[in-house]
Amino acid sequence: MTETARRARGGGGAARRAARSAVSFETAKYIERNIPNFEVLTQEALEIIEANAEIVLEEIGVNFPDNPRALERWRNAGADVQGERVRIPKGLARELCKTAPSQYTQVARNRDRDVVIGGKNLVLAPVYGPPFVRDVAGGRRYATMEDFRKFVKLGYMSKWLHHSGGTVCEPTDVAVNKRHLDMLYAHMTLSDKPFMGSVTEPSRAQDSVDMCEVLFGKDFVQENTVMTSLININSPMTFDDVMMGALEVYAQNNQACIISPFIVGGAMAPVSVAGTLTQVLAEVLAGIAYSQLIRAGAPVIMGAFVTSIDMNSGAPTFGTPEAAHITYGVGQLARRLNLPYRSAGSFCGSKLPDAQAAYETSNSLNMGLLSGVNFMLHACGWLEGGLVSSFEKFVMDADQLGTLHHLAQGVSMDVNAQAMDAIREVGPGGHYLGCAHTQENFKTAFWKSDLLDYKPYETWEDEGARDTQTLAALRVEKMLNDYQQPALDPAIREALDAFVAGRKAAEPDSFM
Repeated sequence: MTETARRARGGGGAARRAARSAVSFETAKYIERNIPNFEVLTQEALEIIEANAEIVLEEIGVNFPDNPRALERWRNAGADVQGERVRIPKGLARELCKTAPSQYTQVARNRDRDVVIGGKNLVLAPVYGPPFVRDVAGGRRYATMEDFRKFVKLGYMSKWLHHSGGTVCEPTDVAVNKRHLDMLYAHMTLSDKPFMGSVTEPSRAQDSVDMCEVLFGKDFVQENTVMTSLININSPMTFDDVMMGALEVYAQNNQACIISPFIVGGAMAPVSVAGTLTQVLAEVLAGIAYSQLIRAGAPVIMGAFVTSIDMNSGAPTFGTPEAAHITYGVGQLARRLNLPYRSAGSFCGSKLPDAQAAYETSNSLNMGLLSGVNFMLHACGWLEGGLVSSFEKFVMDADQLGTLHHLAQGVSMDVNAQAMDAIREVGPGGHYLGCAHTQENFKTAFWKSDLLDYKPYETWEDEGARDTQTLAALRVEKMLNDYQQPALDPAIREALDAFVAGRKAAEPDSFM
């Protein structure tokens, strides 16, 4: 080998090593499925569930407590309103739902990261709502605002996450009536991916809209959807005034809401799959119909948070076949309504990111892909039945979301994928490692984990026999060290600073 050839080869190796160690801010585009949805219900079963849901709405009804404006809207729409109970005539809710769009675009401040929610698309967002966090260094503890900021940075750095989410953890060191301002500010300044607004009080939803008007411009917000936020129904069949107040704010301002029953089978819904599907459909029909009474055409997602209950302990269980049947079934019902669908996530009941967490999470993630989910909240970081946001599990789950992207691609059948030239070149008894087709395709042929260990035993042992949680902790550290804040117009940042400071100064702290 000549000296020139040696230098060229060495330079190539250095370039490859540099590429492997370089900081990457790549975010994969939202998933566009090229595989069929799994359908568990027959046509007859779907028709029975739909008919039973109409009976629930017409004969049993739903409650809208402490919300006289909602009761008046329903009365004007033709519902039978007695006290707080709203009974909806057969077909009325379904007819109102027809004005909801089948899909919509949520705009990000980096327009390359806009997401289209609906159709065959799947948008992945992180865990939402836990009051506790866990990592290998500090164990389980109440979440702080600094923890929240770290999660937003990890979400920004995670290739397979398309969305920054909302309350990735609940920062308990900030006043309840003011923490939403800090959380939104973090999403807006530490990431440029899409995000969610606050729903814990109608005025906080309005703050979310107002902050978006600072970030994007007032007219732009009224003409575009820049938030997708979570509105839970208080199952069974109760639409509390706080959540409905937030829904009213967002719908009036053209911002999207996930209308989602919160189902723990056996506690908040019947123990049977068919009974739960009936209740879920009735609740969703009423909730989405109400959003359209506020503003016809307001973007919404049909949601279903579904788990069963351990009849011995009363604790929720995850990754179970019953939850899968319900999730698949709701997907079919959502498609018949021509609505985007939210469900599934990295659900598990485990206290640690261990084998139980991995089994249950894997079941839940794959179920979400195959059920036709369009927006998957809780896609990474969920631990202990949703009480804990785990740093290590966040990056473990976020890494595995890459498998969903690759599964969703389906099986390519183009000339290159058929590989007939490779089969001819190798022939009987040969191997494919050095053939032209392998050399041309090896970089992109297989999905590759950025976390899991595939080294030989001896190498693994020499490096400290590290388990997955240990590797995940190192990855968390690396991602946070590599983090670089996305640029933001200084004038917009100053305006956001002034808005947050003004709103905080306007009222005393409250931790209730």
